[in-house]
Amino acid sequence: MGENLRDGERVFDGGEKAQAAAAAESAPSLEACAHALRPEPIGLPGALRWLRRRIDYVRAVLPAVVALLPQQLQGCAPTIAGVRRHLGAEQALQRLRSLLATHLGALATPLGLRHRAARGEPRSGGFQQRMGPDPPPEAA
Repeated sequence: MGENLRDGERVFDGGEKAQAAAAAESAPSLEACAHALRPEPIGLPGALRWLRRRIDYVRAVLPAVVALLPQQLQGCAPTIAGVRRHLGAEQALQRLRSLLATHLGALATPLGLRHRAARGEPRSGGFQQRMGPDPPPEAA
């Protein structure tokens, strides 16, 4: 669901994340949504982690998208359902990618091309220590 193959590697197109986010928006709770999307016996905590990993990406990028497209998305809630309604497109993320072609390098996945930094990581490259021996231990 939502994946393509290119040269033997898996390439994610955002469809699975958009579907999970849309299901979470309309579900009575995240627990109910996680159970409906992942009925396998992985347990509720695992299903919730799986669901949150998918919807967090979408929830992080949609407010920026609504701000970048004021003419097309004026008054639109930053949700998959809101974007689908305003654009009249079932594949909301694919439609947004075409509208935001010039901004894809600045937007995080699943919509754009920039990798999201993990929590606590700097958005830039950060500081990498040089390799070398450990410093001498202090005398006790």
